[in-house]
Amino acid sequence: MANATFRVALSGDFRKPDGSPTYPDFDLEPLRNAPGVETAFLEPNNPLRAEQLEDFDALILLTHRFDATSVPKSGRLAVVARFGVGYDTVDVEACTAAGIALVITPDGVRRPVAVSVITFMLALTGKLLTKDALTRKGPDGFDRRSEHMGVGLVGRTLGSLGFGNIGAEVFRMAKPFDMKFIAHDPFADSKVAAELGIELVGLEDLFRRADVLSVSCPLTPQTRHIVNAERLALMKRTAYLINTARGPIVNQKALTKVLQERRIAGAGLDVLEQEPPDADDAILKLDNVILTPHALCWTDQCFAGNGAADVKAVIEVQHGREPRGVVNREVLSSEAWKNRLAGFAARFGT
Repeated sequence: MANATFRVALSGDFRKPDGSPTYPDFDLEPLRNAPGVETAFLEPNNPLRAEQLEDFDALILLTHRFDATSVPKSGRLAVVARFGVGYDTVDVEACTAAGIALVITPDGVRRPVAVSVITFMLALTGKLLTKDALTRKGPDGFDRRSEHMGVGLVGRTLGSLGFGNIGAEVFRMAKPFDMKFIAHDPFADSKVAAELGIELVGLEDLFRRADVLSVSCPLTPQTRHIVNAERLALMKRTAYLINTARGPIVNQKALTKVLQERRIAGAGLDVLEQEPPDADDAILKLDNVILTPHALCWTDQCFAGNGAADVKAVIEVQHGREPRGVVNREVLSSEAWKNRLAGFAARFGT
C-alpha cells in the first residue's frame, strides 16, 4: 500500500539542545503547511544513521554528514536537499548507487557568498582592521596613518580560481571598481566570460597576474591543495588571497608560511583546513590575515533564500517533478527514479 504522506526528515542540527531553532531565518512553515507533507526532526547524529531515515521520502540536510552508512535499506528515500552549494559532507556515489538525488541551492548562496568576497577585498585593500586598531590607540594611532596606505582597485587585476555560479557573480559585483578580470576554470562558459569581460587564463598565469585572487571552486579530489606552496610562490608580494569556498582547497601550512614571511600582502579566509581550528593554530596569530568562522555570508537573506530553495526542491519531488540543483544528474535518467516520481505524482498530483 502506498504511503499516505510524504515524510520529510530534518537533520538534528536544525534545533539547539533546548529545542529552539538554530537558524530562525530558515523558514520551515511552507513545508509544514504543504498538503500531504509530514516533517520530523532527527536526533543529532553525525554522520546520520540509516535507521533514522528508513521511513522518510526526503531529507533536508544542514551541516551533518551523509555517508554510505546513512543510506536507508528501505529504498524509500528519494532526495537529499543540502543547504548551500558545498556537498563535501555528502557521499555522492552512495546517493547515486541508491537512486537518491542530491540537491544543492545555487541560487540561495550566489549573492551572499559573492558579497563575502567583495567584503574581504575591500577590507584587505583598504587596511580596514589595521586602521580600526590605529584609531583605538588615540593620538598615537592617528599619527601613524601615513604608514598604512591602502591599495586602490582601478586597473588592478581581480582573479578567480573557479568561474561558476559564485565566481561569475563576484565579477558582476566588482564591475564598478574598473578592475581587470581574469579567471581559471576548465569548465568555464567562454560565452559568459566574454559577456562579463573576463579573460580565461591558465592556472599558473592566474597566480602570477592577480592582485586579488579569490578561490571560488568546489572541493574535489582535483582541487584539494590546488593552492599549494609552488603556486603561492608565483603570486606578487603585493597580492591578496581570498578563500570563501572550502579550506582544504588551500594548503594552509604553505599559506601560513607565506604570510609569516610576508611573501604576499595578506589573506581573507572564511574557511580553514580544520574547522574549528586549534587554539594554537599559527594562522590565528598573524596580523596580515582576516579570519571569519565559515559564516561571513550568513545573513537573514542567505538563510531565507537557501531555506526556500530546499523546501521548493522537496515539494517539487513530492509532486513528481524534477527539482532544480541536482548534483548527480545521472540518477534522473534511471527507471527507478522515474518510477518513483511517477508514484509521487499519482499520489500527490502534479
